[in-house]
Amino acid sequence: MFARVQRSAGALRNTRAVVGRSMAVKATLPPLPYAYAALEPAISGEIMEIHHAKHHATYVNNFNATLTAIEAAQEAGDVPQLITLQSALKFNGGGHVNHSLFWENLAPVGEGGSPSGALAAAIDADFGSLDAFKTAFGAAAVGVQGSGWAWLVYNKSTGRTEITTRANQDPVSTNAAHVPLLGVDVWEHAYYLQYKNVRPDYVKAVWDVVNWKVVEERLIAAKK
Repeated sequence: MFARVQRSAGALRNTRAVVGRSMAVKATLPPLPYAYAALEPAISGEIMEIHHAKHHATYVNNFNATLTAIEAAQEAGDVPQLITLQSALKFNGGGHVNHSLFWENLAPVGEGGSPSGALAAAIDADFGSLDAFKTAFGAAAVGVQGSGWAWLVYNKSTGRTEITTRANQDPVSTNAAHVPLLGVDVWEHAYYLQYKNVRPDYVKAVWDVVNWKVVEERLIAAKK
C-alpha cells in the first residue's frame, strides 16, 4: 500500500481496478465458538458479550469504513488522504485480527486441554517449564503500559517460541518473523468490569480458559 501511495495520481488511478477488487472483501464479525457465559468464572459472560458484540464489532465496522474511504481516495488519486488513512487501517484492522485470534485461543474450563506434543516440547526447550513460561508471560502481560496485548509467538528466524508484546492494536505481523500462537488482550475493556484495575488477577485467571489445542495447531502450522 505504501508503495502505491508514493506514486503519482495518474499511476494511482491506473491501479484502482486491482485495489478495488482487494477492497471489495470486507471484514465480518466472527461468531464465538462458545456461549458468552461459557468462560465463567474466569471471564464473565457480561464482559464477553460487551467485548465481542460491542468492541470487536466496532473494530470491524471502522475497518470496513476505512476500506471504503481508501477506495474513494484511490479513485480520486488523493495521496495525502491515503497516507492519513493508514493509521486507522492499522488500528482497526489490527483490532479485528487480534480479537479473532483471541476468541479462538480460549475455551470453556476443562475443554482446552494442556500443552502436549510439539507445543509442550517447545515450551520446555525455550522456557524451562510450563510454570516458568506462565510466570514470564504473566509478567510481560501485566507490564504492558496502557493498552495492548501479550503474545506467545513462533519466531521463523530462530525456530523458537518467544514472548512479545504489542501496544494498542498493533498486530503481531508488525514483525514479519513472528507468527501468533497465543494472545491475551490486556486492554481494560477485557477485564475491568470483573477485575477492576487488578490486571494480574485477570491474567492469572486466563490460564484456566486457554485452548492449548489451538495453540499447538498454530505452532505446527507455523513450522511448515
